[in-house]
Amino acid sequence: MEELFKQSPDHKALFEVIRSLCLSFPGTSERTSHGAPTFFINDKLSFVQYRVNHHGDERIALWCSAPDGVQTLLMETTPEIYFRPPYVGHLGWVGMRLDRNVDWSDVSGVIEDAYLNRAPKKYREMIRKK
Repeated sequence: MEELFKQSPDHKALFEVIRSLCLSFPGTSERTSHGAPTFFINDKLSFVQYRVNHHGDERIALWCSAPDGVQTLLMETTPEIYFRPPYVGHLGWVGMRLDRNVDWSDVSGVIEDAYLNRAPKKYREMIRKK
């Protein structure tokens, strides 16, 4: 993880906000997967990855699980923020650039949607009751 911050030390505070949002949901945990901080449900199902300059793409971004059809909708309506991430894009995941002017309510919403898209029913019900 420290290597990640050496690449772009300015984003450490940004990551802490993302970490806090992701870990606020029931049953979540964090570990490095495929070279990036990744957030899991029940230590099994990933729902968000935090990516910095992945293979030189110069982005600070989230790769998030998304419900069917959401990836296309977001990419068409806001292409300067949303993109199809490599490896998981064909599964419907959406990339969200954090190095652009993003609305934090959008960031929070994308993370929550990613969580709800992968979470078991008992956790989804807990979230919806709040």
